[in-house]
Amino acid sequence: MSEKILIKGNEALAEAAIAAGCRHFFGYPITPQNELAAHMSRRMPQMEGVYLQAESEISAVNMVYGASAAGVRCMTSSSSPGISLKAEGLSYLAGCDLPAVVVNVQRGGPGLGGIQPSQADYFQATKGCGHGDYRMIVLAPNSVQEMYDHTYASFALADKYRMTVMILTDGLLGQMMEPVEVAGGEQTVFDKPWAVAQGKDKQVVNSLFLKPDALEKSNLDRFAKYRRVEDDEQRYEGYQLDDADIVVAAYGASSRIARNAIDEARSRGIKAGLLRPITLWPFPKTAFAKAAERARAFISVEMSMGQMIEDVELAIRCSRPVTLCNRVGGVAPDPKMILDAILEAKEKAI
Repeated sequence: MSEKILIKGNEALAEAAIAAGCRHFFGYPITPQNELAAHMSRRMPQMEGVYLQAESEISAVNMVYGASAAGVRCMTSSSSPGISLKAEGLSYLAGCDLPAVVVNVQRGGPGLGGIQPSQADYFQATKGCGHGDYRMIVLAPNSVQEMYDHTYASFALADKYRMTVMILTDGLLGQMMEPVEVAGGEQTVFDKPWAVAQGKDKQVVNSLFLKPDALEKSNLDRFAKYRRVEDDEQRYEGYQLDDADIVVAAYGASSRIARNAIDEARSRGIKAGLLRPITLWPFPKTAFAKAAERARAFISVEMSMGQMIEDVELAIRCSRPVTLCNRVGGVAPDPKMILDAILEAKEKAI
């Protein structure tokens, strides 16, 4: 039986992970994700699970590496600079085809930056922030409910594809409180014959290949899997999109603000719509290509200097003009500036 509770975004991430069967959490404190780790420190002992505050972000991600190799569902979380420190470990997880869930509650940067919300880690998340050729599935919630739902679903996705799934959110959503329905559907149980703690035979989990032909084959096989993910896991939401002449692309917290601007534009007779990527990788390029068949112009709304805009342009093959509407440094865009960008795009598209 489902129930609704009023909960903070960061705590919703933790509760969803627990509901999905995560019993091993490894982390290190950094604002603005500290509530997630603090919540896990209280809840994991109640669930007979393991909460461990590591001595560094590097240690935390390597603990995830070890726990995942043993076949258990595990998780770590951090915020922007901390994810940079985890980058090598994320590459090792990919090189071993290990499932894991990583949360990034973004803050302003670069460097230490500030603790206010940002979306400037888009490149880091979607292009692979560690070394080598690899991908992560990246989910971008835009509400506390979606923070719960996407985190709950991420563990099954990670196990299904033997990949890291990143929940890319920000300090605004992490600190927000909203009612959340906490019931989850039944999780698929995946066999893990590759895990070091499973089966009768000794298993080896390793990303080192001394023979280049073997390493090449490993990469080619992995990217064949990534192509299946691109085919099957593109997720998005459309709002007022069917007849839209001006398409606003926005994800996460920015998409909530953009909806207000679109409603105002519609009240003025302007056919504006929202195309919200839910998976940042795989990017919903099919939906963007379809929208470009009708739309005259696109606007990418971001809390960055312009990162997702490149994927928008690639998805539509630069067939329509794409402009950037942005704030940075921990400042969120407001509906008026997005509306002004819609009005300007309409004038130029006539």
